[in-house]
Amino acid sequence: MNDATDRLAGVFVSAGVDIDREFEARLADSSALAFRVAYSVLRHQQDAEDVAQEAFTRAYRRFAQLRDRDRFRAWLVRITWRLALDYRRGDRRRAVREEAMGEPPAAAGLEDQAIAAERSARLWRAIDALPEKLRLVVVLVSIEEQTVKDVAALIGAPEGTVKSRLFDARQKLKEWLK
Repeated sequence: MNDATDRLAGVFVSAGVDIDREFEARLADSSALAFRVAYSVLRHQQDAEDVAQEAFTRAYRRFAQLRDRDRFRAWLVRITWRLALDYRRGDRRRAVREEAMGEPPAAAGLEDQAIAAERSARLWRAIDALPEKLRLVVVLVSIEEQTVKDVAALIGAPEGTVKSRLFDARQKLKEWLK
């Protein structure tokens, strides 16, 4: 009986090692994407790193239960996106940080830097004003340079829906930035 228990434990341990290796390999391909998704919502590097780390932790805990491991990237993006939104809702200090970032830089080329900072801040305010579904698509396609096909796979929507959301987002941004 003891030998059977040891063999069974060995099977579970080796299966656990294989799952760990597979998770690490998939995470290596997707970790930067998780950070970029979190950063697109939060606009603060440390907060985005915290959210991405929490997403990795949750994904690791539930990885063995993931049925379609080929959709790992989409699954991780959804986890990260939801965590970032939750974090943003609960973080009232974000407004204080944005005000502090609006101060003009003191380096050479102050005027050019101030103009660039104002344009960037204006664009991000407009992107922040978009509904969540449009914001995710425009950030992934236009800023992160993902293909429409990849974004469709990541968010679990048809390519036509992604194209429609991208068009709507760009139209709203164009209207607001005039």
